[in-house]
Amino acid sequence: MIESVSSHPERIAGPKRSIALTSVEQWQDGAVTRVQDYLAVEEPLEIRIGDLPISVTMRTPGHDLELAAGFLFTEGIISGRSELKKLEPLASATAGNTVTAVLEKEGSVFSEQTQRNFFAASSCGICGKATIESVRVRGIKTPNPDFKIAADMLCGLPDKLRESQAVFGRTGGLHAAAAFSASGVLLVEREDIGRHNAVDKVIGWALLHDRIPLSDCVLMVSGRGGFEIVQKSLVAEIPVLASVSAPSSLAVQMARELGMTLVGFLRGRRFVVYSGGQRISE
Repeated sequence: MIESVSSHPERIAGPKRSIALTSVEQWQDGAVTRVQDYLAVEEPLEIRIGDLPISVTMRTPGHDLELAAGFLFTEGIISGRSELKKLEPLASATAGNTVTAVLEKEGSVFSEQTQRNFFAASSCGICGKATIESVRVRGIKTPNPDFKIAADMLCGLPDKLRESQAVFGRTGGLHAAAAFSASGVLLVEREDIGRHNAVDKVIGWALLHDRIPLSDCVLMVSGRGGFEIVQKSLVAEIPVLASVSAPSSLAVQMARELGMTLVGFLRGRRFVVYSGGQRISE
């Protein structure tokens, strides 16, 4: 629908704050018209432990507590729900863009160098970490070896993911991640302008709902299967990670070394298995 709006992006209030409206000039077949367009909102989120800022990540507002919980867990700051005493938005923060956590074990959680790495990383997972070894020393183990999913079931997941992407359908500008059961039941889906943030939101949901480990789930992501996505999935003990695009070489190496099933180019009736094919049944 074409509506008259101002040329400045305007946030939609309430639960739709992940979408902004703006006016654009559309060129089509030589004709130029001014139309309304939807944009995915991108804003910084600062995550603090008490008064100590530890990370600033650019994200799409929405499910911020899940994002913060997932970040704290997948980055090894906490090892489980029991270590998280409190997690809440900072009331005095501008536009609600700060989340603060209170941990069960106070004390020197971070070195100065670690804190600098988190700011540099913006939750990308690999920035600030030099090698796979720096992740392996955290005690990440091989996920559930008994989990199985049928190939036909796997092929149906991209369509289910796309159907659940409400914001993407209006903006075309977001990544998505979703956890599915072996029978293809959608457990949770989250969207974000950053693919790693979408994954953290899914894992944060699981953490806050006492669903960790996600050892009986498939994680489906809309973008590529990069190293940071593999790392975060392994922390949550997800046995199968599937993406519609290609994985990176480091992602494949990590998945093979730690026994995760990694699937790429999952589109239609085709996919490529890079690691752990024994979990996919005919």
